[in-house]
Amino acid sequence: MQSLQEPKLRRSTAPVVSLPISVIVPVRNEARNLPRCLESLRGVAEVYVIDSQSTDRTAEIARSFGAKVVQFYYHGGWPKKRQWALNAMPFVSDWVLLLDADEIVTPEVAEEIRQAIQSPHFDGYYIALRMCFLGRTLKHSDASFYKLSLFRRSQGRFECRFRDQDISMCDMEVHEHVMVNGPTAKLRNPLLHHNVESLSHYIQKHDEYSNWETRVLLSRKHSTTELPPSLFGTQAQRRRWLKRTFINLPGSSVMLFLYRYLLRMGFLDGIPGLIYCGFQSIQLFHTKAKIYELRLNKCPPSRDAANMIRANHGNRHDQC
Repeated sequence: MQSLQEPKLRRSTAPVVSLPISVIVPVRNEARNLPRCLESLRGVAEVYVIDSQSTDRTAEIARSFGAKVVQFYYHGGWPKKRQWALNAMPFVSDWVLLLDADEIVTPEVAEEIRQAIQSPHFDGYYIALRMCFLGRTLKHSDASFYKLSLFRRSQGRFECRFRDQDISMCDMEVHEHVMVNGPTAKLRNPLLHHNVESLSHYIQKHDEYSNWETRVLLSRKHSTTELPPSLFGTQAQRRRWLKRTFINLPGSSVMLFLYRYLLRMGFLDGIPGLIYCGFQSIQLFHTKAKIYELRLNKCPPSRDAANMIRANHGNRHDQC
């Protein structure tokens, strides 16, 4: 069960609000990235930093920027971090921006948001991410993508692709997307996305992502609230369809690397492009390996394996 802790706010004077939106920033040990992110948010109506018991100076840094720090305790299931915040926080604005600690709102994006939220014709906006990886902005490598990050809070919520989740699968929505009950549009200017703090941290984070993706891909149940895979849908739907279609093909991890590095010209992004494309294919390989592991544990591959399980577990074994 998740619990709510009263936010502590240390602010001597109220800032002049020039951008009337509420911002949610989910964090865990983001002391290195958070100052850059919060600096870019000066002038918004409010910022909620949703923390998962960080052990570094994350909470202290957030409060020094005037953010409202709330602790999130995850014990599995649904909702996860950002949807929980959408449900629980008393926002002052009707418009919510979802931002990660490694993302930055540029002045160009801020101005475009200011104009966009005045329109009565749209209830949500997709914003592109310009990825900075190992000190280089990736212009190729299939590294750019859109997220539905800005929306009227009364009209948007995260899809739930898998309810039976545990703490090993990350306490935050991974590749679950916001679904808006109304028309949407795209903003022209991108957010800056500093994708990697360190390669060690990147690997640990994506290990959790592959745990989540493994369970989702093994589950074939689809609900009406889930964004359906579609080759001709949004970018997120298209990527989802491609992954569902090709993940079981032999060598799909190698094909993903060749697609990103050669066809999408990742080689033009230099060494960072090579590492990024390699890590993306490795994560897919990890997911495929974990799918094999789970299937193997569910259904022993041979009579000898079944006999060993019966010997070790008192003749009790799963039937497939």
